[in-house]
Amino acid sequence: MASVYTTLAIIGMVLISPVIIPALFLGGLFYDFFNSELPPGIDQPLKLRFFHSLLITTMILGKILEKLGICSDLSLLRVVLDGIPPRRDSKLLIKDIKVDEVPLRIYQPKRPPTGKRRGILYFHGGAGTFGSIRAFERICRYIAKKCNSVVLSVGYRLAPEYPYPGQYFDCLNATLYFMRNLEEYHVDPALIIITGDSCGANFATVICQILLNKRDLPKVRAQVLLYPGLQGLDFDLPSYQQNASVPLLFRKLVIYFCFRYLNKEPSVLEDVLQNCHVPESMKRKYKKWVSADIIPDEFKIRGYVPQKSTSYKPEVHEATKELLAITFSPLLAEDSIICQLPESYIVTCEFDVLRDDGLLYKKRLEDNGVQVTWYHSESGFHGILAFFGYGIFSFLSGKKIMDNTVNYINSL
Repeated sequence: MASVYTTLAIIGMVLISPVIIPALFLGGLFYDFFNSELPPGIDQPLKLRFFHSLLITTMILGKILEKLGICSDLSLLRVVLDGIPPRRDSKLLIKDIKVDEVPLRIYQPKRPPTGKRRGILYFHGGAGTFGSIRAFERICRYIAKKCNSVVLSVGYRLAPEYPYPGQYFDCLNATLYFMRNLEEYHVDPALIIITGDSCGANFATVICQILLNKRDLPKVRAQVLLYPGLQGLDFDLPSYQQNASVPLLFRKLVIYFCFRYLNKEPSVLEDVLQNCHVPESMKRKYKKWVSADIIPDEFKIRGYVPQKSTSYKPEVHEATKELLAITFSPLLAEDSIICQLPESYIVTCEFDVLRDDGLLYKKRLEDNGVQVTWYHSESGFHGILAFFGYGIFSFLSGKKIMDNTVNYINSL
């Protein structure tokens, strides 16, 4: 109901003040032009600039509406990023259910199965604060059809209304429901795949780690992680430096949305950017797993400069210690956990601040004997899959990521 009121408020503003939206968009365009960087080689830079300007406009308008007491800025962002619903698909059976108050959408190919199908769980991205089943509808439909699989998309409840770490419990409960009802969906228990993009890939990683202790359930066949965010220890890795001002996810925006997700005040944002929240003992302990020294040299060519170590601030650590929890930072899990994980597929994008999280996790898995298939999009950027399936509004690199992902799933 709240989203309906938000939508009506937006429509009212557009009708009453037709000058406001164009003026805000023009302001967003100027902000993008003077503050963002579009490096050579990034996919369709002018189109990306346009979409980034729309995102900035939405965030500015959201702040205005929040000040006026009409709706929260996140409510507006959710409405805008919800996307346009696609037309009915004659090749799929699509069913909505709820499990423990969590919305789930199940996609099944209509043609009768010749045998049991793969079962794919999908956790969408959106920093735990926005995103929805509908926003990622095209991705889930595409996977279901191209992989002849049953796809379960999880509409986990969003922060800050449903506080962290509730999103993990929602994803876990949805996973347990699916695994305990495989017969109903004609799913092969040996072919369960857990998938997610961005923070959804973080959720997928954590769920795979938790399931290692569930001996009564089928083993996960593979985890599929699309440009994952996996650690809150080091925000000064090469990809954070190189892509600090590359749309759609600026370096500062990562911390900003982390704070919104964790319901923290942004007063220590600059300190966290400088890694002042990490005790020296933790830096030493995890340096073998999270360090620019581990990143291959070919990923440091584009402007990486090693930074001097910053002083630890206990008050910053106390205010943000959730960033260093294994739940939030599954890259920090012990080797005894990592070595038991299923075969993995990891996508990284060159122009993504989170690129190095994927590279570091790839190395950790491989060092522990886990088979990894890696696809690196040399022209991709963070959030590129949000535009997948929108025709001329989508990006070629996003289509390549999806096609490679589908090919990997079909190989299992």
